[in-house]
Amino acid sequence: MIGTIVNTCCIIAGSILGSLLKKGIKPEVQKVMFTAMGLASIGLGLNAFVQHFSHSEYPVLFIVSLAIGGLAGTALNLDDRFNNLIDKKSKKGNNLGQGLSTGILLYCIGTFSIIGPMNAALYGDNTFLYTNSTLDLITSTVLATTYGIGMIFAAPVLFCWQGMFYLIAKLAGNVIPEALMHEIIAVGGLLIVASGLHLLDLKDCKTLNLIPALLVPVLFFLVKMLF
Repeated sequence: MIGTIVNTCCIIAGSILGSLLKKGIKPEVQKVMFTAMGLASIGLGLNAFVQHFSHSEYPVLFIVSLAIGGLAGTALNLDDRFNNLIDKKSKKGNNLGQGLSTGILLYCIGTFSIIGPMNAALYGDNTFLYTNSTLDLITSTVLATTYGIGMIFAAPVLFCWQGMFYLIAKLAGNVIPEALMHEIIAVGGLLIVASGLHLLDLKDCKTLNLIPALLVPVLFFLVKMLF
């Protein structure tokens, strides 16, 4: 778990640093940084999708996952519920809910954050997690310059998220099909792209409503194993 602990600490450090720098950064500089993060998110998301989709055994599964997951998330109104809950506890006009939802997606839904803890559990290799820690340190600093110290609350979410995959890998060992990981990460890559579009103010995809899409490949493989 050392890699996940380092990753969590980097988000905490970045959030503190970004909040301290907040008053010293001009709005136009913040805008440039968010444009950079938006472009980086789209690039990373597309890379994850293309890389893992090329190994997909079920090319239409990601479409079905997004459709079913989107319908489920919309029915549950996840995006609005989350933003309303957070905004009630944040300063007026701070939009902390938007920042946390963006941060959590960037920190958690990516190749490094899913494969990293599993690789650490199965092989004791923390390389992916240390790489992810560096990326998250920069990302959390940039996000905190706009959304403030409240971005620190994304750290325990990341710890629980990576800890879950770590424990699953420890308990299940090599039982988890590699094909399933390809499907999950391909869908996750598209969710990162959606988050990048939001950062660029091009399209509010209500990405949290699409989060259930990550569960659809898992359910598909479970049904497939049963029948």
